[in-house]
Amino acid sequence: MSRIPRHTARRIDRLSRAAHRFHRFAHHPLCERYAGEVVRIGTRTRLCRGCTYAAIGGAIGFGVGLVATNAIALVAAITATLTIVSTLYTRRRTKLITRLVPAALFTIAIVAGAITTRSPLGLAAALAAATSVGALRVLYGKRGADRTPCATCPERVLQPCSGFQPIVSRERAFQRVAAQLIARR
Repeated sequence: MSRIPRHTARRIDRLSRAAHRFHRFAHHPLCERYAGEVVRIGTRTRLCRGCTYAAIGGAIGFGVGLVATNAIALVAAITATLTIVSTLYTRRRTKLITRLVPAALFTIAIVAGAITTRSPLGLAAALAAATSVGALRVLYGKRGADRTPCATCPERVLQPCSGFQPIVSRERAFQRVAAQLIARR
C-alpha cells in the first residue's frame, strides 16, 4: 500500500480548509429559506447562528462565573436546565433563549462551581451543569436537524438544491485538484 508524501498531504489539507472556509461553521443550507439560521460576515464567511450564540453565551458565562458564588452557580445550573428543557420539544424559539441563555448559565455554573468557589456545593452545581449539558446534547442530537424549510421548498427534488450547490461545487473542484496532486506524487 503506497502512502501519500507528507508534503502532499499537508497541501491537500490546506486546500480542503480553503475550499470549505466559506461554509465550514455554517452547517445549514446556504439558501434564502435558511437565511435566518446563518450569520454572514462579509462576503465569504458564514456562521451558524445557534453556535455563534452558544459561543457568545459561553464567553459571557465564563466571565460572570469567575466572580460568582456557590448559590449563583446552583441557581444558574437549575435555571439553565429548566430553560433548555422547556424549549426542546416546542415550536421553534429564538436562539437567544435556546442557545445563548443556557450556554451562559451552564458556563456560570461550571466555572463558578469548579474554579471560583471549589466548595462541595459549587462542585455539585458544576457537575450537575456539566451532566445536564451532556444529556441535553444527546437529546438534541437524537432530535435531528430541523428540515421543515426544505419540506415545502420547490427545489427539494433537485440534487443538489441551490442551498447546497456552492458547497457541492467547491467539493468537486477540491476533489479534482486533490486527485491531480495525488496522481503526481
